Amino acid sequence: MTAETSTGGRRAGPGGPPGGGFGRKGPDLTVGPIGKTLIMFSLPVLGSNILQSLNGSANAVWVSHVLGEAALTATSNSNQIFFLMLGAVFGVSMAANIMIGQAVGARDEALAKKVVGTCTTFFIVLSLAVGIAGGILTPHILDAMGTPAAARPDAIAYLRVIFAAMPFMYFFSFVMMAQRGVGDSRTPFYFALVQVGLDITFNPLLIMGVGPFPKMGIAGSATSTLIAQTFTLAVMLAHLYRKRSILVIRPSEWRLLIPDVAIIRQLFVKGLPMGFQMIVISLAAVTMMSFVNRYGVHTSAAYGAATQLWTYVQMPAMALGAAVSSMAAQNVGAGKMDRVERVAMIGAGYAILFTGLPILVIYLADPWVLRAFLPGASPSLPIAVHINSIVLWGFVPFGMAFIFSGIVRATGAVWPPLLAMIIALWVVRVPLAHFLEPHLAADAIWISFPIGSTTTLILAGGYYRWGGWRKSRMLHVTPSADAPDTGLGQPMMDESEAINEEEERELTLAAEGAAGL
Repeated sequence: MTAETSTGGRRAGPGGPPGGGFGRKGPDLTVGPIGKTLIMFSLPVLGSNILQSLNGSANAVWVSHVLGEAALTATSNSNQIFFLMLGAVFGVSMAANIMIGQAVGARDEALAKKVVGTCTTFFIVLSLAVGIAGGILTPHILDAMGTPAAARPDAIAYLRVIFAAMPFMYFFSFVMMAQRGVGDSRTPFYFALVQVGLDITFNPLLIMGVGPFPKMGIAGSATSTLIAQTFTLAVMLAHLYRKRSILVIRPSEWRLLIPDVAIIRQLFVKGLPMGFQMIVISLAAVTMMSFVNRYGVHTSAAYGAATQLWTYVQMPAMALGAAVSSMAAQNVGAGKMDRVERVAMIGAGYAILFTGLPILVIYLADPWVLRAFLPGASPSLPIAVHINSIVLWGFVPFGMAFIFSGIVRATGAVWPPLLAMIIALWVVRVPLAHFLEPHLAADAIWISFPIGSTTTLILAGGYYRWGGWRKSRMLHVTPSADAPDTGLGQPMMDESEAINEEEERELTLAAEGAAGL
């Protein structure tokens, strides 16, 4: 389907308003110095990731110190299921983000609007189905994971409330990613700040029953998430409606909620492999958790505490990955493939640098940093320190692979990153842990992490270098003759070609910084 046949060819013309109605709060990702634009777009995404991780860490602190290690084990097991369910929606969220970004890059507003309408309907149906099914199947899922008996009742109570919140979480995730697709990473950060602030505030109140709030124990932690997500989603939609965002479907546009068959096809054909990739990752994490659970509650608690730190280590690469995907999608729509390749190289250099720094800090700060999640006298503490000593360095190759996969997926080439992940996790990591465990005990589990990550980098980097992703497209749009000007960023130089030398200098500096680590 071409942009013209699917939308009537309505575009924001060169003489129209800046951006053709695509919004006014974010950079134009198709022009300007790549390094600066990448960092400025990544920072709000990183801020959102930090906020979400602080939220999870605050939850872990309250649960472990108020309710004990068994409750922390319950949340660790439940969160693996939670991330598995989010993986089911990640792919279609990412596909929608890429399609919106490519339409914005080509200045095809009508196509972007049609994508939003179709995806809205799709997400409503999907989120309700997952929430209902998950609530019913919670005990069976936890039994399949081998959740320790001491943690099972708490895990059931926690996870059932999380599944009740799932519809709001799904749609919240979709709206956040869609805003980044149009080039706005700041607004999602502001609303993430509201959501996390509410969650952290209600968490201890509902766990301990402070004042008029009921004492709900571990279910109170999940209930605070439900309240915060629902309220923030409502306020965010009201804000977008008031700002007349392209992401809001108004009553006069309700016809756009009727699913477009071609867009639904792309959501499935392109989105499902990306979603399945997250499911593959989550299933591997659940499998590794089942391996860990064999060693008792102390090792499980140590693993849960260590994974809290791993979340922070991964955040810079994940923020950069979101930024390069959004930048690449818009530049693919604009027909600027040379710029896409420069985005990849600069992004990979930044990933090495900004992933290596927190790893170094944690190595220097252990075991003190782990005491935020485990009592100082806990037998789990030295186990967690040992886990970090083996696993942490492997997040550097993971960060680089995340960048290359994000660039490749932004064109619509979604199967190679999935195959690379399947091989790295299910041909290398999980079997390696299984077969070495009789000889190395729990160390076999920890060693398998960096080896799997290195495998991912080799496969993802190899496909980026020699694969056919440059010819792939998710939408067949016709780039505008003029570079799209969404009016979102600070004025740049008029001709993007004039900044090639500066971009090359940025690439060199990023590479030198990474090499100096």
